[in-house]
Parts: sequence; C-alpha cells; structure tokens
Amino acid sequence: MKTNALVWMAVFVPIAGSLLLPLAGGASKALRNLGAFILVSTSLLCSSLLVPTVFSGTSLRIPFPFLAGNQLFQADSLAVFMAIVSMLVGAVIVLYSMGYISHYDNQNEYYFMVVLFLGSMMGIVYSANLILIYLFWEITAVACWRLIGFFREKNCVLSADKAFLITGFGAFVMLIGFIMLYGQYGSFDLQVIKSASATNPVNNLAIFLILFGILSKSATLPLHTWLPDAGVAPTPVTALLHAAVLVKIGVYVYARLFVSTFTIDPAWNSVVPMIAGISALVSGGAALIETDMKRIIAYSTISQLGFIFLGLSIGNPLGFAGGLLYILMHSIAKGGLFLCAGVVEQKLHVKDITKLGGLIRTMPVTAVSFLLCAFSVMGIPPFGGFFSKYMVIAGSLKSGNYLITTVFVLGAFLTVIYLFRIFAMIFLGEAKTTPVAEGAPVMVASVAFLALLSLAGGIFITYPSLYVQTAVQQILGVMP
Repeated sequence: MKTNALVWMAVFVPIAGSLLLPLAGGASKALRNLGAFILVSTSLLCSSLLVPTVFSGTSLRIPFPFLAGNQLFQADSLAVFMAIVSMLVGAVIVLYSMGYISHYDNQNEYYFMVVLFLGSMMGIVYSANLILIYLFWEITAVACWRLIGFFREKNCVLSADKAFLITGFGAFVMLIGFIMLYGQYGSFDLQVIKSASATNPVNNLAIFLILFGILSKSATLPLHTWLPDAGVAPTPVTALLHAAVLVKIGVYVYARLFVSTFTIDPAWNSVVPMIAGISALVSGGAALIETDMKRIIAYSTISQLGFIFLGLSIGNPLGFAGGLLYILMHSIAKGGLFLCAGVVEQKLHVKDITKLGGLIRTMPVTAVSFLLCAFSVMGIPPFGGFFSKYMVIAGSLKSGNYLITTVFVLGAFLTVIYLFRIFAMIFLGEAKTTPVAEGAPVMVASVAFLALLSLAGGIFITYPSLYVQTAVQQILGVMP
C-alpha cells in the first residue's frame, strides 16, 4: 500500500467511519462497539505501517486536493510517533468503554464522538498547514464538549461549557496568531514558514497568541481549571482527555510549531519552562490536598504536562528526546490510572478517597495495575516513566537551568507523595465500604494491559529510544 494512502486512511477512516456508528448502533450494539474498535485500530495500524518509512529519515508531504491553496498533510517521525501513541491508548479506551458505557443512555452519540475525536486528533497530527491544524483543533473541541457533558446533569453541562469556552477562546486567540503569521510570511504552509522564519524570526506577539491557545488546550496554569472539573464525564472520557489525546494536542502542536517550524526569540526558551515549572508545582500541591480521586489524577496530569513542556522547550536535544518519551510513557500510565479509578467508581459509586479503603483484598488486579501505572508516573525504575523523567531533568541541567530543575525535582517528589497517598487510601487499610468484586472483565483486562505496558516500556526502553533519537535527529538535526 502506498504511504500516501496510509496517511489518508489514518485520518479519514475514523472520521468518516464515526458517522456510520449511530446507524450501526440502531441495528446492533455489539456491531457498533466492534465497529468503533476496528476504526480506531485501523488508524493505529496505518500509522504503524509508516514507521519503516519515517524511521529511515523520510518525511512525506501529501497534497490535500479538496481545498484550494497549499493545504497539505505530512508524515514524519514526530507525526507518526504521536499518532501511534494516541491511537494505541485510544483503542484501549474504546475497548474499556464496552464494559463501562454498556448500561448508560446516549451510547450511539458516545461512540460517534469518541471516534470522531480520535480521528480529528489524527488530522492535527498529520497536518502540514495552520488552517488544517485549526480546523481539526476545533472539531476536537466540539467532540469534547459533548463528551464532558455526556450525563446531561446540570453540573456536567456547566463543566462541559467551561471547557469549551476556555479552550475555544484559546483557539480563537491562536487563530489570530496564525493570521499574523500569514501576514508576515504570506502562507499558512509550515514548510514555507520554516524556511522564511530562519532569516525573519516569528513576531513575538504572534508567538504569545499561539502559545496562549496551546496552553489553554493543555490546561496549563492559569488556564487549567477546566480540566479537574471535566472529571464529571464518564471515566473513559476523562482518560481520553487527560492521557491519550486532548491535553496532548497542545504539547504536540508546541513541538510541531515551536521546535520543528518556528525560529523564535531565544528568550521564549526561558519563559515556557518557567510557566511549566509553576504549573507543575502548584498542581502537584493541589493533588496533595484533594480528596476526589479523579480530580487528584487530573491535577497530576497538569503537573506532568509541565515536565513535557520543560523537555520540549529548553532547546536541548536530550531534553527534547525526554519530552517525546514522556508523552508516550505518561499517556500509557495515566490512562491506566484513570481507568482503574473508573473501575472503583463504577463498582462503589464513590470518588472521595477518605471514604474508601482495603480494596486490594477484593480488587487485586485493579489495585496492582494502579500501583504499576503509578510507579511509571512517579518515575520509579525500571518503569518507562523513569527514563523519560530522567532525560528531561538531565537535559534541563545540561542547559544550565538550575533553578527550574530544582522546581521540577520538587514536583517529582510531590508526584511520589500524592500517588502513594491515593493508592494507600483506596486500596490499603481497613475496608470502609461493602466488599465488591473486580469490574467487568474487559475493563480489568484493559487496565492490566496498560499496567504491563508501563513496565514493558521501561524494560524494552531501547526500542522507543531509538525511534525518538530518529525524531530528534530529523527535527533538530542532532542526536540526543
């Protein structure tokens, strides 16, 4: 199969297929569920088949014939890496949903929005044009709005509206920045902008506007408040938001534009780590005092995103490689934490960790899976999260950012404390609720798979590291 066709399929199989899922649901729920999984898995397979091509250093540029102008898709090592990470965790979440969502209303809309959301993420990942990035960015916003408000209760709708307004306003501000870039360079094409900005650096105001939009999507302080509130959504949705796709859109677009495309004032390499450090520290402190388990994990996401931004922004090849690995390891482990929380919540209908305890006796697989995923997020060797966190901090030190590095080391200690706290209060000690068994088999299997993948990511770190080295070489022109 031609590589161009693989890119087209990776994007449009889930987008076009999502439109058919409500029709399939009218005939058979099992057919609809299987169809959603096949659509996401097909996109994952197509992106995976691109690995040999991009691993060799090839970067594909693919015409987009349906719009006038120079709209293009592209597939390079960064795009394919992000596509595989998003769709791998997305496929597990769709599988988990078959057990979690099975007794709720609006299931046809749920699967339609989830698959549309994932397909739109592929659109962002493979876009080589600012207008296409913005178009798919906004589709994800609409899908998230519907998914966060899935239960239709007043607090759910308000939380969905809040997320939509904050991220939507950020997208509007970002669009103004894109228009300023067009005014400066006469094109929305990333390749044209990259060549032109090498001798004419991007306007600082445009950089600020675009960065504002990115930080709103990635729930970075002070634009973070919508993310913890989004915990009212079904757990597979919160896992999708926090781990696999939504907040990762921001860090991906940052890597694509600020690292791979723009030539900018070097001062921004100090500003972004400062913002990321403050966000990581404040959100880590919030996780330490919060009692709602989904909000604790949400604040943890905000904190860990700070590490990713640090790695991507310090201008150091080692840190950039660590930031990319962090995206992979965090997506897997944090997805597992949320899905474990969903098993507990659905069985006991309790989210307050002070009212839980002793569940390891009756839910051992969920408990162990939670702990393994937590180890990876903490950065405990030999889990995958250890290597990515080490590379980010080492890269920061190598760049001479001693104060920022100290802030992030403190943030890493906070991560260990609040994740051990949540594990101990939910799974250890005396039982405070009626004993319950494990969740649905498909849900438990999903969390166990992500837990084992978190461990395997560290044991077999050589393989993702080799790929990341290729991405760094292709984007920065140097090895980490």
